[in-house]
Amino acid sequence: MSKAAAEPVPGIPLTEPAEGVPEPLTTVEEFAQCAAALRRGSGPVALDTERASGFTYSSRAYLIQIKRTGSGLFLLDPIHEPEGLAPVIDAIRGVEWVLHAADQDLPCLRDDGFVCDALFDTELAGRLLGEPRVNLAAMTSEFTGYALAKGHGAADWSTRPLPHDWLNYAALDVEVLVDLRDEAYERLDEAGKLEWALEEFEYERTRPDPQPRADPWRRVSGLSTLRTRRQLGRARELWLARDEMAEQRNVAPGRTLPDAAIVNAASKNPATEAELTALPVFGGPRMKRSAKRWMGAINRANALPEKELPPLHGPRSGVPANNRWARTNPEAADRLAKVRAALTSISEEVSVPVENLLPTDAVRQLCWDGTASGASEVEAALAASGAREWQRRLTVSAVASALAAAEG
Repeated sequence: MSKAAAEPVPGIPLTEPAEGVPEPLTTVEEFAQCAAALRRGSGPVALDTERASGFTYSSRAYLIQIKRTGSGLFLLDPIHEPEGLAPVIDAIRGVEWVLHAADQDLPCLRDDGFVCDALFDTELAGRLLGEPRVNLAAMTSEFTGYALAKGHGAADWSTRPLPHDWLNYAALDVEVLVDLRDEAYERLDEAGKLEWALEEFEYERTRPDPQPRADPWRRVSGLSTLRTRRQLGRARELWLARDEMAEQRNVAPGRTLPDAAIVNAASKNPATEAELTALPVFGGPRMKRSAKRWMGAINRANALPEKELPPLHGPRSGVPANNRWARTNPEAADRLAKVRAALTSISEEVSVPVENLLPTDAVRQLCWDGTASGASEVEAALAASGAREWQRRLTVSAVASALAAAEG
């Protein structure tokens, strides 16, 4: 797409909210007052959350930002009185929510009891409009003419009290979000993509949270260097011990014990606490205090009978990685290449990224199976894989032709 090389649009610096930075609300009484103000407002509600990814075990929201025309801008601290949020939750039922990258915020809002009845996702809107940069700062600049003051997105939002400049940053995320939504709505309508967007927003709103991964311990970085089932067993027990400690302390697992330390200990198999604390990382003062926990995990793994050790390779779900197709299923690799070429052509024609034209997993499954022949079967397979109606209207004919060409 031609916009890919465009430079960011400069904007009028937006350094603080028009009505100043509000103090975070923390009490039941303050939440009730916020709810009353939200009921007096009109139009959509702009929402955002701040989490402490990389710092805490929990993925909960540590700050919730809300703004509505006629109501004002509010910063809610949900940590100490989460039950007190009930009036706020009720006040915005039936109201359109405006979020940027809703897939990041909806799960933690649901965890606090919020229910979204209507959604407008400005990031998704930007993707469907073919914008080269869809982060909030870039889209705000392009669509509203304002340049947001950024800089604290990766902060530890579990910190209390929250510094003023962090609160300012958080408040700005919703300051002109409804203005961004209004401009995006108009552009989608002009481009003939509004119905596409509304279908995407509804899919995002109603999509269930992903299921937990099988064997999550296998995501440890460097695990592939371990060559025996016993080593993997030690890595699994160390991961479980780390996860338990991280949850108890609400500290990110990687800050509790790095992956590299787990792999190293699983490989070296220390026999005593002294041998363990001689290894890198384990010798620090904080780690020495937990040496019994880590040695207990290693000893449990070493005591397991052979049949209870994990297999060298975890359970496979779905289709293999693309880089193995040429060797294991060359016909599927050919189908995938031809379908991707067809989708790329459509992508360029309608200025929508390929990954937004069809769910990537749906395309891979279709090409791997190779059982769908003809437009009706392709349509049914894509629908079963979660492809939306607008996506199928755009792509089914071209995908069916590409599959037929591969078979020919």
